[in-house]
Amino acid sequence: MSLLQESASPFRRIHRRAAKHLRRFTTGLESNRLRNEIGRLVNTVSDLAAKKASAVESQMFSKLLARYMAGPGEDLDWGKVKSPTSDQIVPYDRLPQAIDEVALLKQLAVLNVNGSLGTSVGMQGARSALDVKNDFTFLDLIVQQIAHVNANCGVDLPLLLMTSFNTHEDTLRKIQKYDSKQVRITPFMQSKYPTIMKDSLLPCPEREKDDEGAWYAPGHGDLYTALYHSGLLDRLLKDGKHYLFVSNSDNLGSVVDSKILQHMSDTKVEFLMEVTDKTNANINGGTLIDYDGTIRLLEIAQVPSEHLEEVKSARKFRFANTNNLWINLRALKKILDDGGIELDIIVNHKVMDDGRSVIQLETAAGSAIRHFSNTGAINVPRSRFIPVKNCSDLLLIKSDIYLMENGRLVLNEDRMFGTIPVIELDDHFKEIRDFRSRFKSIPSIIDLDHLTVSGNVYFGRDVTLRGTVIIVAVEGQRIDIPDGPCLRQSDYDGAITSMLTSLPLSCFRLSISQYCILNDFVSNLTYQRINNIPFSPSLPAMREIYVPKAINYQRQYDPKFK
Repeated sequence: MSLLQESASPFRRIHRRAAKHLRRFTTGLESNRLRNEIGRLVNTVSDLAAKKASAVESQMFSKLLARYMAGPGEDLDWGKVKSPTSDQIVPYDRLPQAIDEVALLKQLAVLNVNGSLGTSVGMQGARSALDVKNDFTFLDLIVQQIAHVNANCGVDLPLLLMTSFNTHEDTLRKIQKYDSKQVRITPFMQSKYPTIMKDSLLPCPEREKDDEGAWYAPGHGDLYTALYHSGLLDRLLKDGKHYLFVSNSDNLGSVVDSKILQHMSDTKVEFLMEVTDKTNANINGGTLIDYDGTIRLLEIAQVPSEHLEEVKSARKFRFANTNNLWINLRALKKILDDGGIELDIIVNHKVMDDGRSVIQLETAAGSAIRHFSNTGAINVPRSRFIPVKNCSDLLLIKSDIYLMENGRLVLNEDRMFGTIPVIELDDHFKEIRDFRSRFKSIPSIIDLDHLTVSGNVYFGRDVTLRGTVIIVAVEGQRIDIPDGPCLRQSDYDGAITSMLTSLPLSCFRLSISQYCILNDFVSNLTYQRINNIPFSPSLPAMREIYVPKAINYQRQYDPKFK
């Protein structure tokens, strides 16, 4: 029973009060019914240990649901929302070197969020099992990084993997191949919450072993309570660990950094967030703000519509959250002992296969920053934020733009500029099996600035892409880039376009008229990009605009055409 995004509602929205739900929730009858339904789910668990864990999770879920129904907390006073000051966000290049690196590293533990499936790229298992570079997976690279630190510094950095019920068994199988003497790996599972009906707020599953689509993992904000209730937080403190470095497993730039650790130790910061300069790729992510003198994470869903463009712009709010977090474990323990952390609720609206509208309540780890006494942020270079969310990102990682050193990605010195090329592959490359079939080998992009590929396009071996390259196959046609060519930019009517004319016409399996349409389309597309006009290749639009032109070109080049 899969879930589909509900088109009528925003996919992720911070909760706003729903009056009819609030009235229903506050009646004793409905409240008791909800508690009974959740309790019934717990009773369907047969194993005693699992039932105990399920009971704890049901209590946490009930509290989260009660907060959702009670309505939002304080509304943002936009007059208090300001850009962070220079004192609140420290540039990475101003950090001092670690004085005693080994002593600091002995106090550190590393946690990777490993609960996501690879469904966005057509994978069935854990996303971290995707082959990303030189036949190594995300997990392989993470383990290599920590093994290198342990061997090089003579320390024992433990690696914690927070899995979900979707990825736990797969992760257990994958980590068996690693040498426990090099890295101590401790997988632990985050909570498992029931999807609830949008109208009744009752849980969708009938029993604990129901279809997995009726359950969900409630976001990486769950890591705090998962650490606490699993006993791992107490164990880390007992082992002398004072700091925890948290990151997403699909961020290949999130490596242990002793300079950041030294800064945290020097300043006594309890919670530190790494941020990076915004780009077009992350304008919809969270950003840090100064709210009444304190740092807070502002998610785009919290922003009033009249201020959306202001927040998305990098002029006032320059920084994007990387979800690389550094946390003082003793401070975290105290907060959780005193009653816990109430994180902002993110409401995920979905539709089930049978048409029922449902919601899933989630939280984000970064929003915990407001609950700590002494907080800070570091503006890190893009090299510490290399997320791989889709196959466009994957092409970049697999290419010669990056080299690999001890599990770390390093920008190739042959790259003339420090910038990273922009790559946009359409849905023909969306799933990993399609991606692999459309590239006989990964092109060389060391001198690439921008690549856009739309339509049924296949790349041969040893292809080189330079400058700005835009390749568009019209509907019903196929473009085969042969082995060995170099595609590069050239001037075309004052706009940058791809040098498609350098290839034989036979490579494109197009008629002369269709080939002319292609060049005309590319020129128009580039004009839109140069002038910052949003563009998304649309086949209906292409038919409306370019089919009439096809007729004219056909008449021009084919005397037999009528």
